[in-house]
Amino acid sequence: MTKPDIAALKALDDRLRWLSSWTIHNANHLRPKSDGVKVGGHQASCASMTAIMSALYFHALGPNDRVAVKPHAGPVLHAIHYLLGSQSLEQLQNFRGFGGMQSYPSRTKDKIPVDFSTGSVGLGVAITAFSSLIQDYLTAHGRMAPEDRGRFIALMGDAELDEGNIYEAIIEGYKHDIRNLWWIVDYNRQSLDATSTDRMFERFDEIFASCGWRTVELRYGKKLAKALKAKGAKPVADWLEALPNADFSALHYQGGAAWRARIEADLGKKADAFLKAHGDDEALGALMTDLGGHCMETLIEAFEAANDDVPTFFIAWTVKGQGLPFAGHKDNHAGLMNPTQAHALRDAMGIAEGDEWQPLTGLGDNQRKAVEAVLEATRIRRDKRARSFGTVPIPALPTPEGEEQSTQAAFGRILLDLSKAGGELADRVITTSPDVTVSTNLGGWVNQRGLFKRRVVEDVFAKAKIPSAQKWGATDQGQHIELGIAESNLFLMLAAMGLSGDHFGERLFPIGTLYDPFIARGLDSLNYGCYQDARFLLVATPSGITLGPEGGAHQSINPPLIAMGQPNLRHYEPAYADELAAMMEEAFRLIDDPDGESTYLRLSTRSLDQKARADDSWKDGALKGAYWLREPAEGAEAAIVAMGAIMPEALAAHEELSADIPGLGLLNVTSPDLLHRGWTAAQASRWQGQGAPSHVETLLSRLSPRAGLVTLCDGAPASLSWLGGVLGQRVAPLGVEKFGQTGNLADLYAAYRLDPAAITEAAAEILLTSS
Repeated sequence: MTKPDIAALKALDDRLRWLSSWTIHNANHLRPKSDGVKVGGHQASCASMTAIMSALYFHALGPNDRVAVKPHAGPVLHAIHYLLGSQSLEQLQNFRGFGGMQSYPSRTKDKIPVDFSTGSVGLGVAITAFSSLIQDYLTAHGRMAPEDRGRFIALMGDAELDEGNIYEAIIEGYKHDIRNLWWIVDYNRQSLDATSTDRMFERFDEIFASCGWRTVELRYGKKLAKALKAKGAKPVADWLEALPNADFSALHYQGGAAWRARIEADLGKKADAFLKAHGDDEALGALMTDLGGHCMETLIEAFEAANDDVPTFFIAWTVKGQGLPFAGHKDNHAGLMNPTQAHALRDAMGIAEGDEWQPLTGLGDNQRKAVEAVLEATRIRRDKRARSFGTVPIPALPTPEGEEQSTQAAFGRILLDLSKAGGELADRVITTSPDVTVSTNLGGWVNQRGLFKRRVVEDVFAKAKIPSAQKWGATDQGQHIELGIAESNLFLMLAAMGLSGDHFGERLFPIGTLYDPFIARGLDSLNYGCYQDARFLLVATPSGITLGPEGGAHQSINPPLIAMGQPNLRHYEPAYADELAAMMEEAFRLIDDPDGESTYLRLSTRSLDQKARADDSWKDGALKGAYWLREPAEGAEAAIVAMGAIMPEALAAHEELSADIPGLGLLNVTSPDLLHRGWTAAQASRWQGQGAPSHVETLLSRLSPRAGLVTLCDGAPASLSWLGGVLGQRVAPLGVEKFGQTGNLADLYAAYRLDPAAITEAAAEILLTSS
């Protein structure tokens, strides 16, 4: 690392503050608006981060380091890349406009290299811990050279420390001995609504230290630290140490005269020597706000001192809005400079009117050369790289043998067979689960492939010759990462695994398992992974009231609806093992496909009689979302539409009704998500004068336009009831709309109207209505 040019880094700090502020100002005050809606932005949140990001990006970061940037400091990141030549002026000028730079850093939407999307608070911080672990995994497996390793940095506002997912992540990280992490807190003591609670700050360092982190507090800059150690300054030092956050912010906003008056009022003659030593009010105000997070020398020294792999928690004291007219004001979170204030800032920085977008305008020749030298030496300089896909051949996955199987058991057997067969796909599969590995049928895979730990952990039971079905020794060659019971961590781990191709150039095929009802517990983190287009296979099992005796706390109702509304996530709910094998093969293909996505499989513990197939003609329809399990007659007056584990009830009802309803069809829906997507896409195409009928339109067109549909699923009936809107056919929706209870399947299906009798009643009613 070269010796830092402090003056040049300070000049870049000023330039980042200006460019981020002007970008937001331009979007709100200069760019024409057609709708009158406030564009917004966070000038104050950017200003508190510019020194930290200048020290990081222009000095401390190496070429393999990856950063999750505080969401509201996104404009600073874009300003950095603008100075480095990897961001265009057009993108800055179109901040928060259509096709322009995004409100918060986005891996997929922004034109600059963004390591982690951020925006949902806390998640961008926590994922860095899991990405660090995946770097260790790839290194141990020989897929990454040690010299290519980097550090993972999260920049966060102090209000993000209220987010529970951060603490779940550091606890999990402690279990796995994570390393190569820097988390840097912009401790500006202000959130959206108020100043931060003082007493919590006193606990943060203890919390992190207890989880193996080194904690470094950057409270005062060099000038203030020196002044507080001078003769006669101890009363002021003690007073400042105890000053509440709200008071500090208010005094900063009021300025030097307020500082002087408050110190005199609180300390009297004890402060005479200190006040006399520090000149006029302006000088005093500047001194009292010389905080560590704005002092370039303090930042550089702290970053250079942490040059090892110990996870480090930096608490950098800052002022929200530093250098802006509303610095320290409690209402400045979404505050915007007015044109007069923006022009005054421009003039103070020596920038001529009309040169606002010039990267280094206003700098003297010598200073400009020094700044250009720092920019040229920046080690993280890079353009956005194209994503790499299509690198791993996907073999056919055979259907497990057995006349009667549950989809959950079949999932475990398919993975076990893949493990035994070996090959590149099997070697790149990585699995994880939040303490439900055995109960989601991953045990066989783990017995074959082992747990991953950086250090060998013996299976104590096996060593003692105590019989156990689970043989779980842990080595650095294992392919399963066991997590504690925290679904947010599961989805963040899957996101980190699913970005391995982008971050490290090595595609992994992540599989995560959990109980279906607990998807909701980590939904924010699942959405976060999908927003980044991380690729993974999510296996949720068991599902629905079909879980039976477990009762309502473990019985899922709405996950199919969640899947229908979640972009970048494909939902399948197979009834049979051969469907599942085809879907898993498709899921692996989608992970490594440029136009692919992640996949969610909703499985069941209920064993079903497997169907003998004459050929594979069903497969294409199953992967598109539905196929006729019992073909209808052309123009048939009714069909049963069913999904997943309750297919036996649908088949029984079909057999009972077929004599009374000629040509009755039975449609096996494997993905309401894909059917709905295809339908809406076909409508949009037709509105533009092109396009063919969707898959679901083609299937339902076999029936009479006035046909009745009885829809049936072990979940919210709305998952399938929308099918009546495709061609205007009548629907009798059956499903679960209340929390479940304990009981055997016959009792539960009867109570919740999922049994053959309910299907028969619904069919009779809908046929009567249609006639």
